[in-house]
Amino acid sequence: MHRMHRYLGSLLLGVALVAPVGIQAGNSFRDDSRQDARERNQRTQRRYYDRDHRDYHQWDDREDGRYRHWREERHEVYRPFSRLQRSRQRAYWQYRHEHPDRDDRR
Repeated sequence: MHRMHRYLGSLLLGVALVAPVGIQAGNSFRDDSRQDARERNQRTQRRYYDRDHRDYHQWDDREDGRYRHWREERHEVYRPFSRLQRSRQRAYWQYRHEHPDRDDRR
């Protein structure tokens, strides 16, 4: 009987020492999956640097819609922004700074 208590005590002590490591490993795995999702999202979005205004613009679905509107205003056929000449890209960023989003004005 005394021997069984010793084994049981050793087993409980071992579990108590190993449990925090297992919990930490589970949290680390969860954090890694969140980081992977963020990185995938960032890969699908591009960032463009506006030299004239010295700032960056995040290219996402909203920006693409504004770009399409800008092309329509000028009666131009759609062309991917990344394929435009630098002078046309600069003209678009100039337009965006002159016509900011309504929610940016707040």
